[in-house]
Amino acid sequence: MKTEDFLSSGMHIGMKQQTKDMKRFIYKIRDDGLAILDLKKIQERIEIAANYLSKLERILVVSRKPTAKKAIEEFAKAVGGKAVAGRFLPGTITNPSFKEYYEPEVVIVTDPYIDKQAVKEAVKMRIPIVALCDTFNETSLIDLVIPVNNKGRKALAMTFYMLATEILKKRGKETKLNYEDFEVKKKAK
Repeated sequence: MKTEDFLSSGMHIGMKQQTKDMKRFIYKIRDDGLAILDLKKIQERIEIAANYLSKLERILVVSRKPTAKKAIEEFAKAVGGKAVAGRFLPGTITNPSFKEYYEPEVVIVTDPYIDKQAVKEAVKMRIPIVALCDTFNETSLIDLVIPVNNKGRKALAMTFYMLATEILKKRGKETKLNYEDFEVKKKAK
C-alpha cells in the first residue's frame, strides 16, 4: 500500500483523548490537540496481524458500528471467517447450546470499548483478541493491537481491505479484492 492510501482513508487520524496504552503508537499531537497515529506502526501491525491470522481458519470479526458492517462482512468472506455485525449476542462464543454459537480460534473487534461483550466472552474462553484501537482505547485485555482510526468508514474499509489482502498473500492465494467492496458508500442527500 502507498502512503497516499493511508492518508486518503484517514487511518492515521486519532482523537484528542489519548490513553497511556496507545501513546506508543502516536506519531505527534497537532496544535489543536488531535493525535496523529504513526503510519509505519499501522503498516507494521497490519503485517504482524496478517501473519498471525493467516495460520488460522476460524476467525470471528465483530463490530457494532454501522460504518464497519460492510468492511467486516467482506473481510470474513475473503478470509473464510464469520462476521457479526450489529449487536453481539451474549453466549455467541460461550454457550454451545445457543443457536448462533461459534467456536473461533481468534476474535477481531473494531473497537474494544463498543464491542466489549465480544471481548468479555473471548477473555472468558481464553480466545486471543485482535483489536483495531484508536488513541482513546484501553488495551489491557487485547492480545494484538492494530493502531488505527476505528471510527471512519473509509479508515475501517482500508484497514480490513489491507488485512484481508495480506492474509490471502501469506496463505498463497490470489488476491483479487477490490477496496470499493469494503466501503459503505455515503448516501446522497
